[in-house]
Amino acid sequence: MSLGSRFFAATYDSMIKNTEAAGLHAHREALLSRASGRVVEIGAGTGRNLGFYGEGVESLTVTEPNPHMARRLERRIGEHPRPVELVLAPAEELPFEDEQFDVAVSTLVLCGVEDQQRALGELRRVLKPGGELLFIEHVRSDEPGLSRWQDRLNGVNRFVARCDCNRSTVEAIRAAGFTITELEHGELQKVPPFVRPLAVGTARPSPDGHPAT
Repeated sequence: MSLGSRFFAATYDSMIKNTEAAGLHAHREALLSRASGRVVEIGAGTGRNLGFYGEGVESLTVTEPNPHMARRLERRIGEHPRPVELVLAPAEELPFEDEQFDVAVSTLVLCGVEDQQRALGELRRVLKPGGELLFIEHVRSDEPGLSRWQDRLNGVNRFVARCDCNRSTVEAIRAAGFTITELEHGELQKVPPFVRPLAVGTARPSPDGHPAT
């Protein structure tokens, strides 16, 4: 892992603190309180989601590819009242059997994975039939002027935040064989305008591998 990965892990919580207070915390709480059964969360980072999982969760498995993040995540898991399994793995290579989980969670992760379609394919693979994907992701704007700025500034964003600001993630979720069941568009606060477009929603694996029309 690079020096940048170490620095990102060390500064992530402070970088996102104001954004959390300005609405992201509330989005996490509202969405993740719905999780139940066997749950897997990809890219769990420093563990900011842990406190939002309710009593309906039978087991919680979190994955994280960055070992520097994982060390911070381990400390937060140690403070959690219930058992949490931590697996050091990228979203593109989940070391789990097919159809193992009831719920999969991705919050501000699909913007930064190396191969978004492969990661989504893995999420679909490990979900049980009728399972549910819960997601909070900053996405490409539908407004042409802003989307052009996202393209221009994406290199800067990758350097600073280690993710892409111009990914059409909702469309990618559909293309990976999910049907979007709920979707709310909004904005992240306390961030530059080109990072603000936000999608919060739920999706289910389509029975035939193709999204419903």
